[in-house]
Amino acid sequence: MRLIVITGTTATGKTEIGIELAKLLNGEVISADAMMVYKGMDIGTAKPKPEEMEGIPHHLIDVVEPSENFSVKEFITLADRQIERIRQKGKTPIVVGGTWLYIQALLYGLTDAPPSDWRIRESLYREEPDRLYRELLRVDREYGEKIHPNDLKRIVRALEVYRLTGKPFSHFQKKHGFREKRYDFTGFVFEMDRERLMDRIEKRVEKMFQEGLVDEVKKLIDTGYENALTSKQAIGYKELIPYIKGEINLQEAKGRIIKNTKDFAKRQLRTFRSKLSGRENWHFIKADNYTKRSVLDTIIKKLNMEEKNEHTG
Repeated sequence: MRLIVITGTTATGKTEIGIELAKLLNGEVISADAMMVYKGMDIGTAKPKPEEMEGIPHHLIDVVEPSENFSVKEFITLADRQIERIRQKGKTPIVVGGTWLYIQALLYGLTDAPPSDWRIRESLYREEPDRLYRELLRVDREYGEKIHPNDLKRIVRALEVYRLTGKPFSHFQKKHGFREKRYDFTGFVFEMDRERLMDRIEKRVEKMFQEGLVDEVKKLIDTGYENALTSKQAIGYKELIPYIKGEINLQEAKGRIIKNTKDFAKRQLRTFRSKLSGRENWHFIKADNYTKRSVLDTIIKKLNMEEKNEHTG
């Protein structure tokens, strides 16, 4: 049973289409979103609400507490397990999410970078995050520009690999490239006109505030997760901490969230285009050129075509 993957930039409607596709294909959804794994981080990550799931089971959402680390390796282990369980039920596994590192690792495996060295890692974590990011840009600008300056876990890992091998982390990613696939899959990359996408991001952020994002962040801080929110790429959370502390006003905090989300979407767009344009099994869909129905029809048509080619080939 072929795996289906729906990815692309934030705010392009992946979640909704994933649910509708699961209804059509008797499927279940596996989230490939690095922030949705954290419990209590619901509004700011745009997690689908139970009523929005429309009875479709969703996996790898609310897996760990915000203070816990969750590695790509852990994601692969849990995703592999869920794919097998879904298939055993005779259903279709549908991976939905915009975290490229998760998707690449699930479909093509992990890189050959050396295992962790706790002494190097420990010494790195004792240094100032800003200084670490500047060092990463100096030794591996290519990788540094792909990740967020606050994504401390990935910054430390990249510097750890550099100190162990003398080679940039991007070297191992390129070497890894697109090796033999771990799954037979068909992938769809959702894109959108930049102006339309930026408008959707602004509206999504406004909706998050209406739904109670400030209270969600206050609750997380009260529970003791402030450091976790600032150390992760938790857009929508870390920007509100200065507001809650009275250091900036609400409009400024909101403006920072909108700007950081837009910057994140631009990085996603560059990544997906550079990694997947022209690649086998991948189809780009301009989501703003279609209705929801026509997007689903396009996906079904592509799936049927690939299945037919597989049987005739």
